[in-house]
Amino acid sequence: MSVTVEQSGAISIVSMDDGKANALSSSMIASLMEAIEAAEADDATRAVVLTGRPGRFSGGFDLSVMNAGDMNAIVGLVAEGGDLVRKLYGATVPVVAASTGHAVAAGALMLIGCDVRVSVDGPFKVGLNEVAIGMTLPEWAHTLAVERLSKRGIQRAIANARLTDPAEAVNVGFIDRVVPEDQLMEAAMEEAEILATSLDPGAYARTMNGFRKATLDQMAADIAADRDALRP
Repeated sequence: MSVTVEQSGAISIVSMDDGKANALSSSMIASLMEAIEAAEADDATRAVVLTGRPGRFSGGFDLSVMNAGDMNAIVGLVAEGGDLVRKLYGATVPVVAASTGHAVAAGALMLIGCDVRVSVDGPFKVGLNEVAIGMTLPEWAHTLAVERLSKRGIQRAIANARLTDPAEAVNVGFIDRVVPEDQLMEAAMEEAEILATSLDPGAYARTMNGFRKATLDQMAADIAADRDALRP
C-alpha cells in the first residue's frame, strides 16, 4: 500500500510510501483523500500528521502521466491534486506535515495546504520547479501560494522556480520548523498533540469554514474551470 493510516490516541498518522518518489498518482491521491475524510468523520480524531518515506515527502505528480502528452489525463490528474490540496487546507481537523525530505512541485503544494509544517533538516529540495521543467502552475496553486508563501519569497518560488533546502524554505513559507532527522516524528506529533488538546473541534471546524472560505471557494472555482476547459 502506498498510503497507510495508524491511530495514535487522538492523532491519525497518514504515511505515504510508494518505494520511490511518493509520486501523486490518481490512486495515491484517492487514498490520501479517503484518509483525511475518515479523520474528519471520526469524533475521536482531533488532528492528522501527514508524512512520507525516508528522504522523500513527495516528488509531485506522477511523471508517467505528466510526460505522456494526454492532456485530458494531465488536466484530470492536476485537478485531482487540486482537490487534495484544497482538502488539506480546508480540513475540519488540523493537519501537521512531517516532511521527510524532498518536497517539490505538488509535494510542496501539499506542504502549504497543511496547518503546520515540520521538516527534517538536510540537503533536500523544497519548492515549485514547474517553470524550470516547461510547465506552469495551475490557477488553484497560485491562489493558495499567494495566501501561504511570503511576499519576499513568492516571486522566486513561482516565476523563478527556485528550490531551496528546508532551512531556507522556512523564510519562503513552505516550512515552519526544521529539526534533525531523528526528531522529526516526535516534533510533528508534539505539534499535533498541542492542536488536538488545545482546540475545540467544533469551533475549529467553524473557524476554518469562515477564515479560509474565500480561498477555498476560489480554489474550487479554479479547479472546476480546469476540468470544464476539456469538456466537449
